[in-house]
Amino acid sequence: MSDRKPLISGNWKMHHTHLEAIQVVQKLSYALKDDDYVAVDVSVHPTFVSLRSIQTVILSDKMPLLLGAQNCHWEDHGAFTGEVSASMLAKLEVSYVIVGHSERRELFGETDETVNKKARAVYANAMVPIMCVGETLDEREAGGAEAKVDGQVRAGLGGLSPEQVAGMVIAYEPIWAIGTGRTATADDAQAMCALIRATVGEAAGDEAAASIRIQYGGSVKPTNTAELMAQPDIDGALVGGASLDPDDFSRIVRYRVVAE
Repeated sequence: MSDRKPLISGNWKMHHTHLEAIQVVQKLSYALKDDDYVAVDVSVHPTFVSLRSIQTVILSDKMPLLLGAQNCHWEDHGAFTGEVSASMLAKLEVSYVIVGHSERRELFGETDETVNKKARAVYANAMVPIMCVGETLDEREAGGAEAKVDGQVRAGLGGLSPEQVAGMVIAYEPIWAIGTGRTATADDAQAMCALIRATVGEAAGDEAAASIRIQYGGSVKPTNTAELMAQPDIDGALVGGASLDPDDFSRIVRYRVVAE
């Protein structure tokens, strides 16, 4: 069993007003126990308009939850209408920023180059990137899944020091499993996460590969979390739909207890 502390992250995508977000975080906090935070790091990633509200609740109620963002721009400021910079997020005490989510890549045309620039901007502002990688169903069926993910990892790590790589998070999200109810088997997820760790080792060294945390994302539910988390190269989960419900998400965070 790895000594890497698992990270369970709830990506709320474009859901919850700031008032709904406050209620979800409060209910989640009630459902989690001190022992849960000892065993697992937990981050929540609301929309930009809810970040300040959630920051305030976490601080005022002294919640051990970590605040995360879903995206950022790579420049600190400029004429980029509608964008939010990493430096702005840092002022809200954001800890983790998702970069390169498949929906950003597939729907908004983000490239490996822009994902890398965002990851470097996140680090430049003393936060940690959660860099997403993953293949489409067509790529998997054509036998190109490994090459696709390997390429995304190598491009995303460009310009980062081995120490930075060691401290970051990579989330493997098979695109065909996001929001579809389909989930990669635990063996499939483990195989790809092992490949990611091997690629990190080649790109940044064995120490970075041993330290980096690799999440699985794609229709993660309370019923499959324990099996996924039992795999040696899976160090957490990036949870979408199931994180919107505090009861479901708390059961995912408490997968050790639920499995018992």
